[in-house]
Amino acid sequence: MDPLHPRTTPSPYAGLDQLATAVIVLDEALRVRFINTAAENLLETSRKNLLSHPLSVLLPDVDALMAVVQAALNQNMGFIEHEWHLARKGSPPLAVSCTGTPLQGPETGLLLEIRPISQRIRIAREEKIIEDQKFNRELVRNLAHEIRNPLGGIRGAAQLLERELDRPELKEYTQVIRSEADRLQTLMDRMLSPNRLQQTAPVNIHEVLERVRSVILAEYPSGIVIRRDYDTSLPEIMGDREQLIQALLNIVRNAAQAMQGQGEILLQSRALRQITLARRRFRLGLQIRIVDNGPGIPEELQGRIFQPLVSGREGGTGLGLMLAQNLISQHHGMVEFESEPGQTCFSLILPMPETEYT
Repeated sequence: MDPLHPRTTPSPYAGLDQLATAVIVLDEALRVRFINTAAENLLETSRKNLLSHPLSVLLPDVDALMAVVQAALNQNMGFIEHEWHLARKGSPPLAVSCTGTPLQGPETGLLLEIRPISQRIRIAREEKIIEDQKFNRELVRNLAHEIRNPLGGIRGAAQLLERELDRPELKEYTQVIRSEADRLQTLMDRMLSPNRLQQTAPVNIHEVLERVRSVILAEYPSGIVIRRDYDTSLPEIMGDREQLIQALLNIVRNAAQAMQGQGEILLQSRALRQITLARRRFRLGLQIRIVDNGPGIPEELQGRIFQPLVSGREGGTGLGLMLAQNLISQHHGMVEFESEPGQTCFSLILPMPETEYT
């Protein structure tokens, strides 16, 4: 051997650097023996800062996983955690699956494989939303039709009764009946309105957002501040302009009402690349974010907020968000949200035409 050029012993794990899956190798003391490039990227850290350190240094808030890893080493058995939320320093938690495999040979330990499953969870959630939408639409349509017929009879009977009354003060009661019947009729029309045929044409989404902004500012001339953060290079999308206005207006108005007319709303537009909507792959997508600094959606309502007649506001009909979601779904898009006290963000994601965008 040439003393000036000593031969280095290759790492037994060097081949793992070629994998797209994040891999971490631990020794018996649960110290990091190896971490591949994919794991560095996933965890947003460098291997030189982690080698020989305990797993708890690499992954904060990892007590539950540590117990599973230790049991796997003690029993020389593998494990699979199908859904685990990986906490990362300075970044939001990431949904992953984690597989542990005991190492056999002169060096004992455990090999961890970590795969992000956020996309899979999102697709499953989207499929559930689509199924819920079908059920909700059918429920609402049946309910609206059942209410419409007797509603017309009630209003007609109130009109006939009013003609027979001599005392003006009694006519106030029939006017209340007619007024409430008209209000319910308007509500039924709103419940059935998404079923009209779309009038599809090229739409500038920023013109839609500006229309929504002007309506909300007219409704709340003081107290509501609406900031804009638009990507003005976005191309037009194909859609029904009035339906898109209605969908966005429902969400922005809902935010203003939740803040009781006092607060700040951000309207933001961005391009997304390589998105999947309803199991269809699109090269480009449009994301519209509506962010408010209100009290947030109560946790007990977050799983049902798009269902009909569910509202966190006294006097609310619980139809605005459901109708918005239905309208966006008709445009092959979807609505997501995240909410905590002080910040609620609704994201509308729509496919964009296959035109060049840079």
